[in-house]
Amino acid sequence: MRRSAAQTPANPAAPSSVSFWQAFVFWLKLGCLSFGGPAGQISMMHAELVERRRWISERRFLHALNYCMLLPGPEAQQLATYIGWLMHRTRGGIAAGTLFVLPSLLLLIGLSWVYIAFGETPLVAGLFYGIKPAVTAIVVQAAHRIGVRALKNSILWAIAAASFVAIFAFATPFPVIVAVSALLGYLGGRVAPDRFQPGGGHGPADATFGPALIDDDTPTPEHARFGWYRLIKVVIVAALLWAIPMGLLTATHGWAHTLTQMSWFFTKAALLTFGGAYAVLPYVYQGAVGHYGWLTATQMIDGLALGETTPGPLIMVVAFVGFVGGYLKAVFGPDSLFLAGAVAASLVTWFTFLPSFVFILLGGPLVETTHNQLKFTAPLTAITAAVVGVILNLALFFGYHVLWPGGFTGRFDGISALIALGAAVALFRYRQNVIVVIAACAVVGLLVEMLMPS
Repeated sequence: MRRSAAQTPANPAAPSSVSFWQAFVFWLKLGCLSFGGPAGQISMMHAELVERRRWISERRFLHALNYCMLLPGPEAQQLATYIGWLMHRTRGGIAAGTLFVLPSLLLLIGLSWVYIAFGETPLVAGLFYGIKPAVTAIVVQAAHRIGVRALKNSILWAIAAASFVAIFAFATPFPVIVAVSALLGYLGGRVAPDRFQPGGGHGPADATFGPALIDDDTPTPEHARFGWYRLIKVVIVAALLWAIPMGLLTATHGWAHTLTQMSWFFTKAALLTFGGAYAVLPYVYQGAVGHYGWLTATQMIDGLALGETTPGPLIMVVAFVGFVGGYLKAVFGPDSLFLAGAVAASLVTWFTFLPSFVFILLGGPLVETTHNQLKFTAPLTAITAAVVGVILNLALFFGYHVLWPGGFTGRFDGISALIALGAAVALFRYRQNVIVVIAACAVVGLLVEMLMPS
């Protein structure tokens, strides 16, 4: 038995209980310190919840993670929601998921206001001059990182290449790419299942760190067992939480109003975030920049830079998009610009993350009925392969706007190219942390602005 082997002085008995407020404090701390993207956030939760505090066992942790990896949405935030729900029922899940996002939202509202109100000052302009090339290198690294894990054979390479051509050459909408890739994965999983095995992983499931509060053999709590009444209740409440604010926006402002269209657009975006935030960013810029004109391409790049430097899931860049769009569109008039931005940022965050909570509260009881691995991963494998091509297109999009700020007919920005190259070397060759790279590039950009003002 793994429990008897683990009961040593170095691994004392599992905690007998964890109160809701103890967990609340931990989730708040996690929300304030969750830098490093989903990999870093999941690693932080593993270190704290599995290894140090032993609130949940390794197998149960990975079982929850496997489910969250299959869902659209930020998997780290969903994993926190799942564990919070498993420990303290619905209020625990809501607290964990909300606190994972709330510090980032408040911080981004403040930073977005500073950016949009003071972005033309030499200090802020210099910082972003250095940050934007770094972001381009970070997106390239994201494509490489996902590609190494996902593209395990020629079929998956072909899907990635086809998705790149589709979005780069034909401007195919991202939802179409996701749908076609999922269909190819479903068919491929039936015809050639060995070619659509999920790539990569999150470590072995047989590690032991001592007995846990929720251990391998801990019975599923009553609230986590499947029941039709509970499922129907979640569906009804979720529908109301979406329909009431959407209905109020439509009734008070009209369907074509900026706030209503933002809410509808980010509802759709929330259902397309397979493969993480980098996967949905092309869809966001297609809509927010190209279709609605809520912000410019340059502002989108700057928003991603802010998202990279704040805690919480990277998809929180949607709060920046909402703030800038609400502010520039002056949705509450010219005298309430900050309020317009803050309300827009809060609305898009609500509609982006609501599905994540619903997926956990709906699917969690089904997942808890078995602790075996989920088998239906072929469509996700194909979607992840397609995401590599989509992210590569995003990197080219960013690179174009950073290196040729005036278009191809304008001058080539050699200094930005050197900053991007230095960031790429730091990320790929020396495996530096993203925050460190962004900070270093920001300092370089500030020095360039001071020594070579335009």
